[in-house]
Formats: sequence, C-alpha cells, structure tokens
Amino acid sequence: MGFERFGRLSFTSQAKTNAFVDYLEQGDLYATRGSPCNITFFPPRADCYSCLGSDMEWVKLNPRGELISFTRSYFAPTGFEEDVPYILAVAQFNDTKVFGRFKKGFTEKDLSGGMAVKVEPVTFPDGQISYQFEPVS
Repeated sequence: MGFERFGRLSFTSQAKTNAFVDYLEQGDLYATRGSPCNITFFPPRADCYSCLGSDMEWVKLNPRGELISFTRSYFAPTGFEEDVPYILAVAQFNDTKVFGRFKKGFTEKDLSGGMAVKVEPVTFPDGQISYQFEPVS
C-alpha cells in the first residue's frame, strides 16, 4: 500500500513519502528534514528545494501543538463537497506548521489562537486515511 490511501480523494498511488501514511496509521505525525540544510517539511517532501538534495530523514513531530489560525470553509474541492462546512486550521508542532481540518463538532467559538491541539488519525468508511486536529483536554 502507498499514498493512494491518503486523503478523501487521492490522485497518486506512489510517492517517495509513502511512509507518512504508515506513520499516520500508527497515530504518529511525521515530517521530513533535509540534510545538510536542516529544513523541515510538512507535508513531507522527498527532495529539498534549497539544496536540491534527496538526503531526507523522517522526523516525528511533537504530538501536542499550538493552534495558530483557523477559518470555516463553506466551499470544498472535489471529493469534499459533502463535508462542508468545516474548519481549516494551521497549528505549530515543533518548528513546523501543519495545515489540516479540525474535528467535526467544533465551532469557531470553541477555538482560540494559542490553544493546545493534537493530531488524530481519521479512517474514512472507504478505508482512506487522513488526520484532523482536536483540542488537548
């Protein structure tokens, strides 16, 4: 299995970063870090844009992050039409910003910048896997 299982609608079956899905299934959030540049990438990348190298290592991100920003989306790209409205958010984990959706059932009134969040893996009924943010209780 590879990257074809990530997200609601996947357009690629193989990627150099297939391990991301395996880590996510185990409940862990990983990024990649280039060497010698020491730049961390999320979503994971197989190649560094700075040095153009492929010497990348997997880096486990802290399971607890800090919510930076969020917005409610009333429109959706292909494959997500039935999900609207939903909250999109950016959170900081270690030195890395992670973009994703917030768990259903939360509204903007429940959220505030700086609040502690965690990433929770989500498996959809069709077997696809993704992740979502939720507050740390």
